[in-house]
Amino acid sequence: MEQYLDLLKEIKTQGTKKEDRTGTGTISIFGHQMRFNLQDGFPLVTTKKVNFDAILHELLWFINGDTNIRYLVKNKVNIWNEWPFQSWLEKTGQANKITMHSSEWKAKLSEFIELIKEDDKFSEQYGDLGPVYGKQWRDFEGIDQLSQVIEDIKSNPNSRRHIVSAWNPKEIPIMIKSGLPPCHTLFQFYVNENKLSCQLYQRSADVFLGVPYNIASYGLLTCMIASVTGLETGEFVHSLGDTHIYLNHLDQVEEQLSREPHILPKLRINKKDSLFDYRYEDFELLNYDSHPFISAPIAV
Repeated sequence: MEQYLDLLKEIKTQGTKKEDRTGTGTISIFGHQMRFNLQDGFPLVTTKKVNFDAILHELLWFINGDTNIRYLVKNKVNIWNEWPFQSWLEKTGQANKITMHSSEWKAKLSEFIELIKEDDKFSEQYGDLGPVYGKQWRDFEGIDQLSQVIEDIKSNPNSRRHIVSAWNPKEIPIMIKSGLPPCHTLFQFYVNENKLSCQLYQRSADVFLGVPYNIASYGLLTCMIASVTGLETGEFVHSLGDTHIYLNHLDQVEEQLSREPHILPKLRINKKDSLFDYRYEDFELLNYDSHPFISAPIAV
């Protein structure tokens, strides 16, 4: 994962300070690409602990077409909580009364999560993120893109049209109301010498917090689709647009860059006939040796 560490260094030394939607501020570059050979190991960052269970549950949630965070919070995955939580605060007139990330705010967030878990009506009203990734992958204006791309890979592997898009201009305004429009916007598959590769275009990349999850998630998706189409794994190619480090993550970045990376883990996947048959129990991450977790706030 040296490429990832090199990217952190590049942003620090060559990036430009910019204001951003969240008010936090970033150091940013525009346009970057990393390539990961999936034959070399599973691309999970080792210079800090990354929660593979969260990545797996989130990807299964996407694949299932789900857009409500209830499945995630019931499985102790909290990476999406703050967007619907902030939306709930705004809709109920609480947002201006509570300072973000204060002890009161954190207590309210815990209360919100418990209500999502336990209260069906509350979850239905406040837990849905709108027509985000899972919706677009499985129902883009009536098209199940994920099913279609798998069939196309099987029937016409040399096609240049193996594309899935999460960027639906018609529904972007709806996504903005409940969370945010897709950051990882479009991905394309490529078959060569019986190997499946995937390239992702990501319009906005939170390099310290989000990008390690994005690399692993699309590496995992590529492994899964390679398995159900009878192919070996090739590369995951990660193309980034606005590529940034938030200003309140700089100390954490320094800590991470002081650490030496370990050997990449391996991934074991049970064989399935359909992508949609996979469950959490079908995956095993082997020999993941990492440095400790580094905490950092999410910019909402």
